[in-house]
Amino acid sequence: MELRQVRYFVMVAQELHFGRAAERLHIVQSAVSQQIRRLERELGTELFDRSARQVRLTAAGTRFLPEARALLVAEERARAVVAELTAGRTRTLRLGTSTGLGAHLDRVLDALAQLAPETAVELVAARARERLARVVTGDLDAAFLRGDPDGGGHDGLRFVPLWQDPLVAVVPARHPLASAAADTVALADLAKVPLVLTGRRTNRALVDLVVGACHDAGFTPVPGPRYGSLDDTLTAIGAPGGATEGLWTVVYAAHAARLSTPRVAFLPFRDPGMELTTSLAVRRTDPPTGLAPLLAACTSAPDGHRDAAPDGHWNAAMPSEPERGSPSDPER
Repeated sequence: MELRQVRYFVMVAQELHFGRAAERLHIVQSAVSQQIRRLERELGTELFDRSARQVRLTAAGTRFLPEARALLVAEERARAVVAELTAGRTRTLRLGTSTGLGAHLDRVLDALAQLAPETAVELVAARARERLARVVTGDLDAAFLRGDPDGGGHDGLRFVPLWQDPLVAVVPARHPLASAAADTVALADLAKVPLVLTGRRTNRALVDLVVGACHDAGFTPVPGPRYGSLDDTLTAIGAPGGATEGLWTVVYAAHAARLSTPRVAFLPFRDPGMELTTSLAVRRTDPPTGLAPLLAACTSAPDGHRDAAPDGHWNAAMPSEPERGSPSDPER
């Protein structure tokens, strides 16, 4: 049995699709199929049911999956031990991130540099589902996440809530609300303004939060056009000319502080509940060496939750439900 065969099996089990698994592994589909067949021959049983239109795990495959993941975790831990021995005390912590963390990430990295100066940090940007999968397999030590994890395969993860992050409205700088003395906005004030928001399929939790809050405020938001990126969205909102009402969207306050454009205004909401939580996804068992300082850095930052003990051990009563997502980061 080769570890690459185990790695291919886990990826196919996560995707339930040989083609998508091959894309994520950056190899051709035939190589994945060939190695899975060799693994099945060695084990003496089929791991996937290929008779239906959708690939499914057999009973043997379902039993083998947690053991396969454990093998990959053990491989990663073995590599980490050797790496630490060969690099002295220096260790690289691989941390999955997304856009929009802003000053929060700065504070965590600054605190980590004080707590563990020998620890280097490698920031890895990837889609939310991929970040979680890579934490499960040990390819990432931990990952920030916004929103409930989509799909299955996350039973081996724990989600540590870190901080609340308020959303702010983005409106044209020329909009009457932008020049109001209060410098805040109520959702009801935006009832007639088209809302630019990512699709629910892309970020279900965010869309449900914003649309649900609009309904609570007594209106259904007017759907606006969709753009390929946040930069394009801000450009469209701030474009001169057109209707006075323009367009609006929402971003994290922490991210808004880093967006410099005079054509739009960022207004805090007066409505309650327009805030989100960022969580840290970590393996439920066998967390990697060096994760304790990261947890301490996260929980020592302003607004951090005190759900992890100072030595980095998990609190058994810690909630496992994280928060909703962000429009400025469709991948959460």
